[in-house]
Amino acid sequence: MIVLRRVFSRALMICIMIILLACFEGIASDSSEEGHGSSPSKGWVATDTYRVMNFAVLAIALFVLLRKPVSQTLSSRIKGISDNLDELEALKGEAEKRLAQCNKKLNTLDKEAEKIISEYIKQGNEAKDKILKEAEAASEKLEAQARKNIEHEFERARSKLEAEIFEKAIGKAEELIRSKITVEDQNLLVNEYLDKVVEQ
Repeated sequence: MIVLRRVFSRALMICIMIILLACFEGIASDSSEEGHGSSPSKGWVATDTYRVMNFAVLAIALFVLLRKPVSQTLSSRIKGISDNLDELEALKGEAEKRLAQCNKKLNTLDKEAEKIISEYIKQGNEAKDKILKEAEAASEKLEAQARKNIEHEFERARSKLEAEIFEKAIGKAEELIRSKITVEDQNLLVNEYLDKVVEQ
C-alpha cells in the first residue's frame, strides 16, 4: 500500500515536471524566435508566471483530490488481487490434497484389483479341481454301472444259452434214448421205478 502511494506520488511529480519543462520550452522557444524575428523579446512576463502558478495549483488540486480515490481504488484492487491469490492458494492446496487422495485411491485400487484377480483365479482353480473330481467320480460310477449292466446282460445271455443248450441236449438225449432203448430196457426202468416208489 505504501509502495503504491510512493509510486503514485513519483508518477505525479514526473508528470508535473514534464509539463513544467514543456511550458519552459515553449517560453524559451518563443524568446528564441523573438530574438531571430523582427519583434523584440519580452522575456519572462507576468502572464507566464500566472500560467505556471495556475498549472501548479491545478496539479496540486488534482493531486489532493485524486490522491485518496486513486489510492482507495488501487488499495481495493490490491486487496482484491491479494484475496484472489489467497483463494487460489487455498484452492491449489485443496486440489493438491485431492490429487494425493486420488493417487492413494488409485494405488489402493490397483492392489485391490490384483487381490480380486488372484482370488478369482484361486476360486477358478478350486472350481476346476472340484469339477474334475466330480467328473472323475461320475465317470467311475458310470463305468461301474456299465460293468454291472454288462455282467448282468452276460449272465442273462449265458443263462439263456445254457437253457437253450440244456433243451437241445435233452432233446438230443431223448432222441438218442428213443433210438437206442429197447422194450426190455423200458420194462427194466419201469420196474426199478416201481421198486423205488414201493420202498418209500
